[in-house]
Amino acid sequence: MLWVKSFHLIFMVTWFAGLFYLPRLFVYHVMADDAASQARFKIMERKLYYGIATPGGLLTVGCGLWLWLGYGLGSGSGWLHAKLILVATLIGYHLFCARLVYLFNHDRNQRSHVFYRWFNEVPVLILVAVIVLAVVKPL
Repeated sequence: MLWVKSFHLIFMVTWFAGLFYLPRLFVYHVMADDAASQARFKIMERKLYYGIATPGGLLTVGCGLWLWLGYGLGSGSGWLHAKLILVATLIGYHLFCARLVYLFNHDRNQRSHVFYRWFNEVPVLILVAVIVLAVVKPL
């Protein structure tokens, strides 16, 4: 199970790298004022989302389920329930990013760079909470 846990962490880092960088691309995309830059950002956003973040997310969840089946839920696993709620929230964030990639790709974004700067902080907060829950197990 230690191999599965190792891969779970590796894929989690990959997933978060994508979720940290994608909203930054949105910020730069909103601020770009020439067609060549906007076209470049569309390509970068699509490749980051579908080529890095999504596989990382799927493999993270897959390894997490494998760990859950291997270790199971026992007494004192409130931390895991809280972590699973945060993972579900992160999956929702990830899916919302797919919608944003679609909107940018079709030149239909209606949000400002300030929105995306704040939007970029959501996965940071989730990461901090998940790590604390997994390591400290306070619940």
